Amino acid sequence: MGNFKLIVSDFVMSFMWVWSGVLIKMFVYNILGLGHQPSGEVIKGALYIINMFYFAFLGKVTKGGAYNPLTILSAAISGDFSNFIFTAGARIPAQVIGSITGVRLIIETFPEIGLGPRLNVDLHQGALTEGLLTFAIVIISLGSAEKIPGSFFRKTWISSVSKLALHILGSDLTGGCMNPASVVGWAYARGDHVTKEHILVYWLAPMKATVLAVLAFKLLVRRQKGEKGNLKDKSE
Repeated sequence: MGNFKLIVSDFVMSFMWVWSGVLIKMFVYNILGLGHQPSGEVIKGALYIINMFYFAFLGKVTKGGAYNPLTILSAAISGDFSNFIFTAGARIPAQVIGSITGVRLIIETFPEIGLGPRLNVDLHQGALTEGLLTFAIVIISLGSAEKIPGSFFRKTWISSVSKLALHILGSDLTGGCMNPASVVGWAYARGDHVTKEHILVYWLAPMKATVLAVLAFKLLVRRQKGEKGNLKDKSE
């Protein structure tokens, strides 16, 4: 029953996530009429961080629900094999379906809306960009979880500001997405979700970066613990 609730939570949160991004942009651009003005970008960034706090709260309430495959993939890699299979075979597909459903409803409701992030550079540069952005945010997330246990506000604040900064860095190149499920929703609407560019840039590169980040973090933590152990032995 717990696994089923997680799958439903992932679907609903992914559906809500694609909607939240569109509603924030519509509020800033259409209602406030600020367009791409500096004040509009500041308000959009502030709303994005508030939105991140809201979804972090939802994840806590649902006891693990998520809208980003990379978030649960990093945890699954560190867990047992059965958890990895459940994540890859059930939770990630639920997030993808939730995102696709959300985007389709958005387009039906607001036909004038754009069709999401697009690759604005060549294939290799795009894959490298998404990979580096993902590697950075996974390392930051793992580090905050390791060094700041139990502090919901501080961990969410660090994660939110970091994601916003990385998103801004990559927005003109790939969209700075770091969320394969969200991207596939828009790509499916455009009909290019099975192209080489989409699969390599928005799926394979971030997932490889996630695996590398988890392995690198484990090695770093293991090394730090080993150094502390050696210092303790010497002091004794």
